[in-house]
Amino acid sequence: MRDLHFPGRSPVYAVNGLCATSQPLAAEAAIAILRAGGNAVDAAIAASAVLCVIEPYNTGIGGDCFALLSKKGGGEIIGLNGSGRAPKSLSLEKLRARGVEQLSLNSVHSVTIPGAVDAWARLVEDHGTMELGRLLEPAIAYAEEGFAVAPRIAMEWQFLEGHLAHDSDAPRQLLIDGKGPQAGDKFRLPVLAETLRRIAREGRDGFYKGPVAEDMVAKLQALGGFHELEDFAENAPDYVTPIKTLYRGREIHEIPPNGQGITALLMLNILSRLDMGRLDPHGAVRFHYEMEAARLAYDMRDKYVADPDFGEVPVDRLLSDGLADELAARIDAKSRISDLSTLRDPLNRETIYLTVVDKDLNAVSFINSLFFGFGSGILAPGSGVMFQNRGSGFVMEEGHLNCVAGGKRPLHTIIPAMMSEKGKTVMPFGVMGGAYQAVGHAHVVTNMLDYGMDVQEALDSPRAFPGAETLDIEKGLSAETRKGLEARGHKLADAFLPHGGGQAIFIDHARGTMMGGSDPRKDGAAVGY
Repeated sequence: MRDLHFPGRSPVYAVNGLCATSQPLAAEAAIAILRAGGNAVDAAIAASAVLCVIEPYNTGIGGDCFALLSKKGGGEIIGLNGSGRAPKSLSLEKLRARGVEQLSLNSVHSVTIPGAVDAWARLVEDHGTMELGRLLEPAIAYAEEGFAVAPRIAMEWQFLEGHLAHDSDAPRQLLIDGKGPQAGDKFRLPVLAETLRRIAREGRDGFYKGPVAEDMVAKLQALGGFHELEDFAENAPDYVTPIKTLYRGREIHEIPPNGQGITALLMLNILSRLDMGRLDPHGAVRFHYEMEAARLAYDMRDKYVADPDFGEVPVDRLLSDGLADELAARIDAKSRISDLSTLRDPLNRETIYLTVVDKDLNAVSFINSLFFGFGSGILAPGSGVMFQNRGSGFVMEEGHLNCVAGGKRPLHTIIPAMMSEKGKTVMPFGVMGGAYQAVGHAHVVTNMLDYGMDVQEALDSPRAFPGAETLDIEKGLSAETRKGLEARGHKLADAFLPHGGGQAIFIDHARGTMMGGSDPRKDGAAVGY
């Protein structure tokens, strides 16, 4: 329990249902669905749709999603990969012929087909209890009638004004006289509201076929994109078998590649070889071990994680005891490993993660994203759809597993997670923040299982991330910890903004209650009843 003499958040306890999101309006929408008789899947879709409106830089219907679902408190965990693919006619050769040497964040060639709406429809059809149209009602209302912009959202929106200015259409719908809204401003998205209404009436076809698809393709083709109507019409999510590892007696489940969840599992496998529990959770040695494990795991990720439909991803080898032993042996308690490749990802803060548990203990771990803030910055004007830039997750290195190719999914950063123990689901959880997410998963798990923190304390705990040149640390790390990290060879830099965000719900099967936490780094809340 936190020291009540100091500011902070207590975890939220509930019996009948609980939702944790990065914005209270979304959590409230989810709880309203649960109270109306919906289940956790219904509530998660409603919350995600609201976030696509009120956090439009973090997520949107032009992005992707992944989900893990556990039913009735245990049993098989279901995974859904709702990430989109590159246009079928795209190729490395065609890009090079046009002089493209890098898939930049604003490039039309970084726009992959949005997978989120298709995944929503599939989840609702297969596992929900309500109609998709009913679940989109709160989002439609906020888009049409307006919502009050929250502080963290306003700050990031303003940071991204320049990113939106690259596009001829985005500023007209997403800026006010060229500026992002301020906290407390009322903002409307009427064009997006009409698109959501069409999806509510027609389901996934209202997005992937007809006027909305035609509007999206027209915008992308006008910018030189290889996108065709057929790419949208043929999009489909895939059910996948989650991958897992055992850490301190609990199983941690992740979506398999093309997602980077395997990176979090590899980190945990490395850390399981170290005596983490004896260390100061906020001390230099703990962070040194965690950062070294991250650098080793991300090095493996960048070499091997890709779309398994286009080449063999060595999942068994990456999760093997042998590799964990080999990598853990490289970690020196007193010095930084000097011969590792630097992380190639741009460090970004965007994405939304949410989790819902209902009265029947159906648990959903759900993440939806545009990747960078406002994705590619490219907006389809007739539909209000902001396109993601997930294609920037590809490499342009011929022969690499993750090399760009038509119909291929890129390496993906967004990763939902689930913790179980002896066949029972005990915690859906996730941490946002682009490349940071795998580190965030490992950090939260070790906070809870090595140091006995509750869900809120585990999310509150200070964070660090091994960026391309520096170890980017939050202000919460003490001067002593900073000094200890520098003594081990780490070059430190203060993080521009906190790393990511996160949510988690712990299910206490013995007492019949649930406990939720929501990261104070964003505007969110855990709400139960």
